[in-house]
Amino acid sequence: MPALEHTGNALDAVSDAVDTVNVLKGKVWDSRPQFDAAKDKAAFRQYETACDRVKSFYKEQHAKQTVAYNIKARVDFKSRKRARMGIWQAMEMLNTLVDDSDPDTDLSQIEHLLQTAEAMRRDGKPEWMQVTGLIHDLGKLLHFFGSEGQWDVVGDTFVVGCAFSDKNIFPETFEANPDFGDAVYSSEYGIYEPHCGLANVMMSWGHDEYLYHVVKDQCTLPEEALAMIRYHSFYPWHREGAYMHLTNAKDMKALEAVRAFNPYDLYSKSDEPVIAEKLRPYYEGLIAKFFPPELDW
Repeated sequence: MPALEHTGNALDAVSDAVDTVNVLKGKVWDSRPQFDAAKDKAAFRQYETACDRVKSFYKEQHAKQTVAYNIKARVDFKSRKRARMGIWQAMEMLNTLVDDSDPDTDLSQIEHLLQTAEAMRRDGKPEWMQVTGLIHDLGKLLHFFGSEGQWDVVGDTFVVGCAFSDKNIFPETFEANPDFGDAVYSSEYGIYEPHCGLANVMMSWGHDEYLYHVVKDQCTLPEEALAMIRYHSFYPWHREGAYMHLTNAKDMKALEAVRAFNPYDLYSKSDEPVIAEKLRPYYEGLIAKFFPPELDW
């Protein structure tokens, strides 16, 4: 009996250890980032000193992102498929775009995607989060699929259909938006109910919203990943605390995920350049775990 008792105690200890590891593995996605510890974070998102290209972009975006346009964009999205291709092919297609809204980097899109994923990989983030970092900006393919410019593809996102928050960058430029003076659209809640949830509001149309709708039914990524994709450009919310009067309890969980993701998206832009072909085998292996060989775009 003593031997059996000893064996039982050992099995219990192993079981407890496995449970501990599983708990840690489940939490590692939202642990504090390590890769950016030595970086000067104040040097990022300096819009007041941004070049004229960036300022002109936001002036146009804020004037043109109306409720009417956003309804039209969503109808157009549902009306047709734009392409059928795999994730890596999509990354290569995107690589010719330079984001006019970004004051922090002139790197190619594929370099930014790989830098984001590699920072997560170095910090030991789970595979689903690494692949989320890898694909998070693929919605910018809209630029090649009939967008009206970059203003309906890139840049910070915000809610349309209610008052524009002064937490948005360059908030004064919203005065040129036709919705700015509308009696309903300019009110605090606009066309929405208090705490209706972000899933029930219209975000300004762009690469976040587009990619979310592309992948949500074509992948096995968890809800946290989908939130990271859909809201990573929603800086007035996840950085400045705006639009909380529209959020619900589910959004608070999404907020935790987006805030865990953001440092890797933002602060990896100053990292050393990456060699795409060297990293390709690793990331194609990750892609295959969460996506089919080809997706409808």
